[in-house]
Amino acid sequence: MGFSEKNGLRYFQFDSFLRLPLFHAVLTRKGGFSQSPFAQLNTGGTVGDNPQAVLKNHQLIYDTFGYDYYSRFDVWQVHGTKIICTDSPRKAGEPHQKADGILTDNPEVTLFMRFADCVPILLFDPVHHVIGIIHAGWQGTCMKVAQSAIEKMVSCYGSDPATILAGIGPSICQACYQVGEEVYAAYRTSFGDEAERFFIRKSDGLYLDLRGANKFALQQAGVNQIEDSGLCTACHLEDWYSHRAENGKTGRFGVILSLRAG
Repeated sequence: MGFSEKNGLRYFQFDSFLRLPLFHAVLTRKGGFSQSPFAQLNTGGTVGDNPQAVLKNHQLIYDTFGYDYYSRFDVWQVHGTKIICTDSPRKAGEPHQKADGILTDNPEVTLFMRFADCVPILLFDPVHHVIGIIHAGWQGTCMKVAQSAIEKMVSCYGSDPATILAGIGPSICQACYQVGEEVYAAYRTSFGDEAERFFIRKSDGLYLDLRGANKFALQQAGVNQIEDSGLCTACHLEDWYSHRAENGKTGRFGVILSLRAG
């Protein structure tokens, strides 16, 4: 588990995914064309950055890893639980579908999602050769988007949760993520008494463990092969964008995932 660099891009990879028939990279903010406060490899097109810089960043990512830019499939992330199974790229000019999880079993499709504190979850079914990326903020996590993704893999592709591998990517840690009582109440409604394990109450308020909540949801869905990056976006602004630590004026780092043909 660790970082690599290629063509000026610094990226993170999971140890458990490295010898599998797929390629994955959790891109840091380093190596792109965006100017401050979005410096450098911003992939978010709705944060106020120069659209041409964002486009060049996307093209740089795809060129660096040897993928056709038009092989991508991405969505408009909305903090929900909708999961899309796709067997083809998003066509040029085609509007984004609204969803927070994308799955495919087609090596000709390159999955892509954007993050800045929310939890990236990468999934791989080695039996049916299915991959997926999940976007889990506090709302999606509360609604168990990770569980929804596993259920979708079962229904769309016949996956067995026991064989699925999961990677929990860089995201805001509990010590950096203070939330309100309304968030706590929502988790109590969703998780019942189990919600207590995700919160620490300090003198200044409540702190939520997003990664822990998603790991729990994955385990409840039958997934036990889980690798946690342990990386906090807010603690390490030299590598990651953080919506919380940068007061909302920041970019989005990208996650790219594709099956290897053959």
